[in-house]
Amino acid sequence: TFGALGQGFIVALFVMYTLLALVFRNYAQPLVVMAAIPFGFVGALLGHLLLGFNLSISSMFGFVALSGIVVNDSLILIDAFNGYRRKGLDLHDALIEAILRRFRPILLTSATTFLGLAPIIFEKSTQARFLVPMALSLGFGILFATAITLVVVPALVVGLDALKNLVNKTRRFF
Repeated sequence: TFGALGQGFIVALFVMYTLLALVFRNYAQPLVVMAAIPFGFVGALLGHLLLGFNLSISSMFGFVALSGIVVNDSLILIDAFNGYRRKGLDLHDALIEAILRRFRPILLTSATTFLGLAPIIFEKSTQARFLVPMALSLGFGILFATAITLVVVPALVVGLDALKNLVNKTRRFF
């Protein structure tokens, strides 16, 4: 099961990257968007530790589902950033405007997702115990990734722009 889940996860990541590359017409921005995925995993692990649950196959299913959900926050932010760049704003102004305009929708969608999962996360009945690790992975992963996304994704955008400028300067030198 773990082997098949790992292979399916790799395929899912490749498909996500491909779809994002098609939408953005760019090969680097999908990597910035997908950079939130590892932070979601950290949040999922912290949730398991915080509530005293061991990792299980159900947790791993939650990790895979989490990777698709976590991308949404970054996607919304990068899409807004690209829109402001097309309107002529410089890099920093476009980033600030995107963060200001998308902060509330990002925060609200993540909070409502966590709150929707909360009854399962805190369920005590034995019938629901097998669902708790998956809900933990999703809920705490989303919360942690949202907080990090609002800091790390803009930093990666600035770093990507600096790298692009460096490559362009190097090309002109040669």
